[in-house]
Amino acid sequence: MAKKTVQKMDFSTEDKIKNAARTVFQRKGYAATRTRDIADEAGINLALLNYYFRSKEKLFEIVMFETLASYMSGILVLFNDEKSSLEEKLERLVAEYINFLIKEPEVPIFIMSEFQHNSVDILNKLPVKQLLNNSVFIRQYQKAVADGRISEPNHIHFLMNMLGMVVFPFVGKTWLKEVFGVDNEQFNLLMNERKHKLPVWIKAMMEA
Repeated sequence: MAKKTVQKMDFSTEDKIKNAARTVFQRKGYAATRTRDIADEAGINLALLNYYFRSKEKLFEIVMFETLASYMSGILVLFNDEKSSLEEKLERLVAEYINFLIKEPEVPIFIMSEFQHNSVDILNKLPVKQLLNNSVFIRQYQKAVADGRISEPNHIHFLMNMLGMVVFPFVGKTWLKEVFGVDNEQFNLLMNERKHKLPVWIKAMMEA
């Protein structure tokens, strides 16, 4: 009985550390975060944090992969929804992606860094191939091309355009804030406006 109790407490502490890390990473960004900041947020001492996670880098990697896996599972359901149209999927995808990035601003930089250093590892850990290959979304896109509703036959161009238009503002957030003098609240307002504007712009490109 005692062994089970200890194991439960261990998992509870580990989850507490990961939740605290997620909060601090979102608030301060990866570069400005110290392991002591995370320990303070979790209400534990630094030695205990180091016992569970060897470094800030390892903890950040675990938190980001868990966050991405959770998000990707939801997108997988959306991409394979037989009941929604291609246009409905586009609107929901853009809205959910922007909502996700507002909540998890460190994700784009993490993904780019991971792909530069170990693209095979991240693809093995995340269901990206399963998400795209043979999905209802891709079949609907190909049918729209065959029906003459979309002029661009290559769905890769479409996905690159959509992802670029969604992700770039978050990757260039610091630059945009400095150049245009916007604060976090104004930036998030702009991103929420893009949830409605992007599907219109993307549809226009698809039909052009």
